[in-house]
Amino acid sequence: MPRTITVGLDGSPESRAAAEWAAREAQQRGLPVKLVQVWEPVPEPMALAMLLGADTHQHWTEKVLREAAEELRSGHPGVEVTTQHVTGQPAEALARAARDAELLVLGSRGLGGIRGFLVGSVGLAAVASTERPVVLVRAGEQAVDEPARDETGAPSTTAATRPVVLGLDVGSPDEALLAFAFDAAARRNVPLRVVHGWNPPPYYAYGMALEPAVERETAKAEAAAVTEVLRPWRQKFPGVEVVEQPHFASPSLLLIEASREASLVVVGRRVRRTSFGARLGPVVHAVLHHCAAPVAVVAHD
Repeated sequence: MPRTITVGLDGSPESRAAAEWAAREAQQRGLPVKLVQVWEPVPEPMALAMLLGADTHQHWTEKVLREAAEELRSGHPGVEVTTQHVTGQPAEALARAARDAELLVLGSRGLGGIRGFLVGSVGLAAVASTERPVVLVRAGEQAVDEPARDETGAPSTTAATRPVVLGLDVGSPDEALLAFAFDAAARRNVPLRVVHGWNPPPYYAYGMALEPAVERETAKAEAAAVTEVLRPWRQKFPGVEVVEQPHFASPSLLLIEASREASLVVVGRRVRRTSFGARLGPVVHAVLHHCAAPVAVVAHD
């Protein structure tokens, strides 16, 4: 049975944007889309109230799922769309739904005039608790992963394409992360922009200037490390144009800046199994809140 691209749907504009993104991705991958709506149980006295009765609950949830599915089938006639309604805590239910998914796609609210996301607790918890790739999509803007169009409305052959941006840590490169990013760029037929940032050594953290010779040698070593990590992947994906961008700067800031011209930003999340539960690292957390493009978080050991 093929995997699906699963969407967390709650009827909001953000979740509908996520469903639209998922349908386009499903067309590229030749996969079905599953729309999942989670109903969180409410205390019995509230459930017995007229506006929250069983009939109203069923009518509302069925209507949201049905309308969203009809919109996707109409706009993407080649994509199989199914729906599922589940009950439970939203983050936990979405993580369960993602176990058999190729991707989990969630919506995220834009911060008004600020280019970035407002990622709620459910979205953050779902990202941290699933080991499948999760994509966060913001509502309210024209899809940046679609091909640029000329004045006639046809796909442009001259307009610049938006690259896929990969945040790379050369200290712990992961094959799942690299494979996802190269595959995403190949499917979109766009360049892959590989961003690698590094901070100064600890003994320069308190205002000491980095000596020019040390900075040059460090930059040379980091650039060589990026090239070496990417070498086998260039061979596996010869049709993907790769742009290497190692910089002496905060990885988070570099990725946020690069996201302004990206179709997709891809970052990795190390799976941490501790008694304190799953959590996100600082770079992933910053990218999720402030990137201007959709963000794919790929979990890895």
